[in-house]
Amino acid sequence: MSISGSAIGILATGILVTGILAAASPAMAQKETPYWASIDEPTARMRTGPSTGYPTMWIYKRKQLPVKVVARYKSWRKVEDPDGTQGWMHARLLTADQTAIVLGKKGQVQVMRSKPDSDAKIIWRVEGGVVGKITDCEGQWCLFDANGLRGYIARDIIWGDEPL
Repeated sequence: MSISGSAIGILATGILVTGILAAASPAMAQKETPYWASIDEPTARMRTGPSTGYPTMWIYKRKQLPVKVVARYKSWRKVEDPDGTQGWMHARLLTADQTAIVLGKKGQVQVMRSKPDSDAKIIWRVEGGVVGKITDCEGQWCLFDANGLRGYIARDIIWGDEPL
């Protein structure tokens, strides 16, 4: 049986498309460590090693808590939490959404401003431990969104955006 020129062209195109799709797979598109992520589930276990066979170190009940991903092993990520504790979480428990936690103890109040300027109007006050999404980080300020309350917060009073 002979193969026509057009059949060879279709076959070659199929192989090329398959190769492109394989190169664009999520495994290839993963960020290099370290990078920022956040917990994407209401409950997430941190383990001593990269499988469910390892003991649980911590159970986090804080969706959107920022973590620093410091290593990868297959579908597991070694993460560091805001207190500096390191352990392993399954990748499905994490999201690339960048969040931050306000530093300081509960009851200690920090301010959010209307503009990225220390002289700008104070529009919200947040306690240490509050978690929110961050965007538009420039200079010493990030736009911080804590459940719809948006304002600029100083980078030195949040954890989750230090250059890596």
